[in-house]
Amino acid sequence: MKSSKYQARMPDNSGFIRYTEEEHDTWSTLYQRQVELLKDRACNEYLDGIEQLAMPARCIPQLKDISRVLMACTGWSVARVPALISFDRFFGLLASRQFPVATFIRIRAELDYLQEPDIFHEIFGHCPLLTNQDFADFTETYGRLGLAASKEERVYLARLYWMTVEFGLLNSVAGLRIYGGGILSSYGESAYALDSDVAVRKPFDPLLALRTPYRIDILQPLYYVIDSLAELHRLCEMDLMALVHQAMSMPLLPAMFTPKANEGVA
Repeated sequence: MKSSKYQARMPDNSGFIRYTEEEHDTWSTLYQRQVELLKDRACNEYLDGIEQLAMPARCIPQLKDISRVLMACTGWSVARVPALISFDRFFGLLASRQFPVATFIRIRAELDYLQEPDIFHEIFGHCPLLTNQDFADFTETYGRLGLAASKEERVYLARLYWMTVEFGLLNSVAGLRIYGGGILSSYGESAYALDSDVAVRKPFDPLLALRTPYRIDILQPLYYVIDSLAELHRLCEMDLMALVHQAMSMPLLPAMFTPKANEGVA
């Protein structure tokens, strides 16, 4: 497991997590500019989730407040974790309907991008859609599959997660919309994903997604598009591990990016 320069905040004896004014200001900057940008870019289910969660605009929310809403909507909650956790713990939490949240927020110098998932990415990017049953069920199913999977199988499952939960797009009656949390929490990618004439957008196919290489530190060259969140629920009814094994017997799709020096592709 990689190390992180960030240190998660610990709660006091009452369960309250204290942040500095600078950290609250960082949340406020991120929150207010993203909410404005996403009004006509995020899918309706995400915007509904934002409304239900009623996150504070000017201070970092407390996890218990997020959990209370999620539990009422879909039976989910959030779990406080360090900056980085093992794959076993990640999958185990999802399988038990707990979404991991690292309780630190990025520094100002990394306002637009950081590799570690911080509280803004997890709470603002992912939690609103956990109020939606189709999305929540898929995330739980993904956790259960990952928990039982081998190391090799998890590599393929990670691609599926990346191309859906993190960087998925959705067709709506109003046009193309965002549902992937990696996009929703990124100011630059929220614009790029819908507006770029360089990025490729393809109808979602799980077998193709399982075989699609990606890099975490670039604007994505390829986005898969679903027609509704119900399409994610239908994945729960499929034999996804059979698809994983089929994908493992086939070559990966050609990478649409230059690999980093001395590294392969995921």
